[in-house]
Amino acid sequence: MLDASSPVSRLRNLVRDNPTQVRWLGAVVGIFLLIYFLPAGSARFDNAVLEGIRLTHWYAQEHVILCLLPAFVIAGAMAAYLSQSAVMRYLGPDAPMPVAFGMASVSGTLLAVCSCTVLPLFGGIYRRGAGLGPAVAFLYSGPAINVMAIVVTAKVLGLELGLARAIGAIVFAVVIGVIMHLIYRREERSRSKANARGFGDDDSGRPLGQVAAFFGLMVGILVFANWAAADSPAWMAIYAWKWPITAALALLFGWLLWARWSWPARWLLALGGAVALAALVAPGAPELAFAVGIIGLMLIAMLREGDREWAGQSWDFTKQILPLLLAGVFVAGLLLGRPGEEGLIPSEWVMMAVGDNSLGSTFLASLLGGFMYFSTLTEVPIVQGLLGNGMGKGPALALLLGGPALSLPNMLVIRTILGTQKTLVYCSLVVVMATITGYLYGQLWP
Repeated sequence: MLDASSPVSRLRNLVRDNPTQVRWLGAVVGIFLLIYFLPAGSARFDNAVLEGIRLTHWYAQEHVILCLLPAFVIAGAMAAYLSQSAVMRYLGPDAPMPVAFGMASVSGTLLAVCSCTVLPLFGGIYRRGAGLGPAVAFLYSGPAINVMAIVVTAKVLGLELGLARAIGAIVFAVVIGVIMHLIYRREERSRSKANARGFGDDDSGRPLGQVAAFFGLMVGILVFANWAAADSPAWMAIYAWKWPITAALALLFGWLLWARWSWPARWLLALGGAVALAALVAPGAPELAFAVGIIGLMLIAMLREGDREWAGQSWDFTKQILPLLLAGVFVAGLLLGRPGEEGLIPSEWVMMAVGDNSLGSTFLASLLGGFMYFSTLTEVPIVQGLLGNGMGKGPALALLLGGPALSLPNMLVIRTILGTQKTLVYCSLVVVMATITGYLYGQLWP
């Protein structure tokens, strides 16, 4: 045994008695060593850093204002206004599984959002009492069961691959949700009882039609504001009118707040005037008017006693999610670069690893797809380019099933909502199922 007065014993006691200071010291030393040994000056590293910055810059311009801000507002409204009893009845752990998973999958499908935009909405329904299984089904179905993306996949990559993606994504949403429900069913039962005691009967007294119109209009604004261009006449006809449709929905939403939520008309008119002024000042940047509308909406909510929780919940989601998303997008760009560009991981390595239909190639495609960030519809041309460069069809399907539903920033945020263990289980299920499905597809239809 060591003498209590020996240097080793004293050091051990020092570490035991000052754990916080030791952790801080370890963090400082680790960060210093990381900075000290950075390969700054090498062409690949410098370009990878620029790729991380460029991807983050692109994400901030294209997704934060139009995708995330309205998603935060909707998630805050879910936490403030959505009836706890209704959520527990249709999506809770004790709800009938066909009803719960059916509603979760359909709701996610109608949104057609990316893996990051769905996160605040997922957090909103989970915080409001939705069961883990239905909430996870909603989380996967939003970005994965995107009807237009599946149609574009069939048109660009072939009917066979489009049909395989559609069937696989629908099955995934239900199977992954059911597995998560079964693994954590005891914990979910306890959570259900705690929610029932903590919230009780929280019916706000608003008619169901008003609440449905309230959320329906907000979701409509989110969907049409983010309507992306695609190679389809019908889709492009809507795309040409996306902003007039969004403005019309916003006017209807303002009328609802005045006529049914009792918001003062002068406040809403002032907000409408500010939005119109922003649109006139910057007609080529509708994002400015959109941001003015959202910020003004939240400022009015803060001034009203009955709606202050809406603004507070939205701000809580923003603080929790946005920093992690931006950090995750930067790291994803640093490692893999933007589509068609180079990060720290050379693209030649990726192509060499996924150039056939073997199990290893399919697993690697699924794993890399889980870390990459795909905005809505961008995965199709990326996979098209990879197939043209020799990628196997099995890995291509695995990438289409795992990539849109997962990303590094997506994983970081899910961890803050579900915890480390559940996040690892969910991500592993997506990767494993995408691997198995892609491998079987590659063997049957090589």
